[in-house]
Order: sequence, then structure tokens, then C-alpha cells
Amino acid sequence: MSLAIQIKSRKGTYKVNLSRRRLLTILGVTLFLITSYYQPWQDQGVPPAYAQERIQQKQTELAMESAALQQVRSQVQRELSALTMKMGELQGQLRRLEAYSKQLSASVEGAQQAPLLAQSVPMGGPESNVDEWPLVTDHSLLNELDAMLAQIKEQQNQLQVLESVMVHHHIDDARFIAGRPISTGWLASEYGIRRDPFTGTPTMHRGIDYAADLGTPVAATGAGIVTHAGRRSGYGYLVEVDHGAGLRTRYAHLDSYQVKVGDVVTRGQVIGEVGQTGRATGPHVHYEVLENGRHINPVNYVLRRAPER
Repeated sequence: MSLAIQIKSRKGTYKVNLSRRRLLTILGVTLFLITSYYQPWQDQGVPPAYAQERIQQKQTELAMESAALQQVRSQVQRELSALTMKMGELQGQLRRLEAYSKQLSASVEGAQQAPLLAQSVPMGGPESNVDEWPLVTDHSLLNELDAMLAQIKEQQNQLQVLESVMVHHHIDDARFIAGRPISTGWLASEYGIRRDPFTGTPTMHRGIDYAADLGTPVAATGAGIVTHAGRRSGYGYLVEVDHGAGLRTRYAHLDSYQVKVGDVVTRGQVIGEVGQTGRATGPHVHYEVLENGRHINPVNYVLRRAPER
């Protein structure tokens, strides 16, 4: 197969014969140039508009939850105060019954005394409006509600930091990847060439393995958006987080995970638990860091400290 091309000009007619080999060579060079220009392998990350929308949606949900909890807390506090008052009245009645019982025991031949049960309970004190009723301030249920409100407030603060990241303010500090994905456990396998635990042949290990007890919490090492949460071949249950600017982290072989695609996570937030799913010989978390789609050694991120807020 060949292709003949004739080019006419004022100086004459030129004829170029292209063989099949030359045609394939030209086609290959053309495809290479197009691919090099567009670079489809580059990781573009999460679109800023989508990230901003998810953050604002999460902020709205947290604000609604906070308002609902505040309302519940006020209602619980009022009901506890009313219950406390009722218990005070019942204690007064009990004390009156105890006194009446003692009176009956001490009475001789029906001594003429006014029965205590027929008397009203002695009470007194200055007049007070309903708005001035003492409110219960120390109760386990109120303490739990206050703790939940504090957690919501902390999440709102973290979302503000992350929103600042997505609009390119303080981006280096907030999306900073640092530390290990687990607080306990030990280093089981480093990044680099190693002997495959199943086949025994030399293979490239593109992450760091941290061995820990089954169910140990696994936390995100930086703020970002979840781009994958589910099973992936070889990884088992895998969570992937996009931190922007081409940086992603992966947490594999999880026993379970508590996030879904599109969720906004912050540094230190628990996203799953250590497991043995996928291609694993024991419970551990396989931790990867990718830059523009290419695996890099996570050790530099593990050893550095997160910036102070």
C-alpha cells in the first residue's frame, strides 16, 4: 500500500510517493505530538466550582443541624427544670409522710392532734415570675448536647479553612499533607522495590504499609474531597482524597469506610478502619501519595509536621 501526492507550482509538478511504512511513521509522530500537547494522563483534580458547591452545601447542613440541636437543648433544659421542680414537690410530700408515720407511732390512745395529711405543705419565699425560674445547667444530657454543638462548630471552622483553600487563599497551609494515617501501629513495608508477599518475585511497592489491629481508625492526612470510596481490584476497600493542585492520597485494604464520593474531609478526620480486604496478608492500611497521577514516596509527607493554625 502506498500514497502518491502531486504538488503543482509555477516551477513545475512534484510527485511524492509515500510507502505504507512512511504513512505509519507519520501517523505515529502525529499522535505522539497530539498526546504530548494535551497530556490526558495529567490529574486535573476536582473542579473548583464543584468543590465550592459541596462545601457550601455542607455548611448549610451543619447550620441547620446546629439550629435544631440548639432548639432541642432549650426544650430539654426547660423540661429538666420542670422535672426538678416536680421532684422537689415529691420530696416534700415524702418528708410529710415520714413525719406522719412518726406521729402515728408516738401517738397514745388516739391523742388529739391534727393529722399531718390533712394539713397543707408549709411553703414560702418571695414571689417570682416564670421567666425567673432557675434552669438546670448541669446534666449529662445537656453536656452531651453541648459536646455535639462543639463538634459542629469545629466542623464549620474546618470547612471555612477548606473553602479558603478552594478559592486559593492560604492554600499551602490548609491542604498541607502531613503525618501518618493511623495514630498506632507500626511500619510494615516501605515504598520501593520489594519481594511480593504472594509470588516472591521483585515488584514495585507504590506506597507505605502500616500494620495495626483490625478496626483501628484511619484518618485523612490532609483536607480535600473524596473522589473514590469503595472496592477496587487489589486494594480492597479504598478511599481516595483529592487535595487540589494535583495531589491525592489513597487509603487501602480498609475493613470499612465512613465517607462517600463528594464528601469534604479535613486533616485528622476518620474516614475508615484498618482491615484486610483485597490483596493483603494481614490487617494494615496501604497509604499512597500521588502527584499529577504519578506515585511518589509518601515518606516526605509522613515525616513533616502540619502548620499551626
